[in-house]
Amino acid sequence: MSDGPEPVQEDGRPGATVVPTRERIIRAAAYLFLARSFHAVGVGDICERAQARKGSFYHFFPSKDAVAVAVVEHHEAALWTLLDEQERAARGPVNKLRATPEVTRIAHEGLRRSFGRPVGCPLGSLAVELATTPGAAGRRAAQALQTWEARIHEHCLDAAEVGLLADGVDPDDLARSVMATMQGMLLMAKVSDSPVETVARAMTAAIDRGVRS
Repeated sequence: MSDGPEPVQEDGRPGATVVPTRERIIRAAAYLFLARSFHAVGVGDICERAQARKGSFYHFFPSKDAVAVAVVEHHEAALWTLLDEQERAARGPVNKLRATPEVTRIAHEGLRRSFGRPVGCPLGSLAVELATTPGAAGRRAAQALQTWEARIHEHCLDAAEVGLLADGVDPDDLARSVMATMQGMLLMAKVSDSPVETVARAMTAAIDRGVRS
């Protein structure tokens, strides 16, 4: 088994695209953390899926927590790219708010195709699982969620500034409600194996309750 680039698929398995070892390890870890959980996956599992030696793993990552930080950054980069695309196509702060449910739908339909069932929020799952552990990965996942909420909050403030929020709606509360609805509905979709479309609908309903009709 070579430590150089080898053909792999998006989730780290052998495939047709040549991907460097470090990226293979990150993709394999991202897949396994969602398919099982952070604590249920060992370095050996990640290396087996990525087709990389343990020496290669520790060349790039001093610990499983370190690769989990890289996984968070992997998910975050994909999220910001998708959000940027959807928000650029949206006109006005309310439509930019509605880009978040659409991004959630697109992302989680893709995850469902990959896993065969809902798997929850990649960032939220790691943030919750690692919230009481001393490593950096849990804090990094929580920071990513806070950044996402702050982004939603900016659109809420913009909507409030031009009088598009419903009477009595606080921008802080609306942003928090959208995030809480997303995380709660993704959890329910995971445990009940329900359609991910219900998540986007619930998020859109939360936004609609906060803006002028």
